[in-house]
Amino acid sequence: MIKRSVEWKDSMIRARKARTDDAELVRLIRTELIPMSHTARPLDAHMIRELPKRFRKGVTYVATRSKFGPPVAFVHFYVHQKQLIVDMLVTHPEHRGRHYGTTLMAHAEAYGKARHCHVARLFVDRINGRAHHFYNKLGYHTIRLVPELQCYELLKPLAPPSLS
Repeated sequence: MIKRSVEWKDSMIRARKARTDDAELVRLIRTELIPMSHTARPLDAHMIRELPKRFRKGVTYVATRSKFGPPVAFVHFYVHQKQLIVDMLVTHPEHRGRHYGTTLMAHAEAYGKARHCHVARLFVDRINGRAHHFYNKLGYHTIRLVPELQCYELLKPLAPPSLS
């Protein structure tokens, strides 16, 4: 769990600062997530307007290259009924392969474990094979394809099953 910012290699992992980060986060969503989505469109003004509200309903960590630099990656998640729900993970294409996504997911999972979540759950667009493979490498297992969303649902246990 991040209280301030955490230095990691040549970067910083910190909590989202709405005033300075949101424009870049929305740009990353528009350019990297929405084109993969079966249900969202890049010019969907209503969906874009709802993003700040969506961010407020959870936790967002960002990765930056310096203490005051712009976000190069982010993860947004929330806890629901003892489950960690990973809502969005995006890394700028020029910064992929530098473990930002892996590090952000580790921070999100640590947050869930600290709140006694027993599982992490996320959805990956069917056409996003790269992301699907990434999550499999992190220990997520594909549960099912959700046809109406054209997404795979993935789960990862966060706590060992209780023996009671």
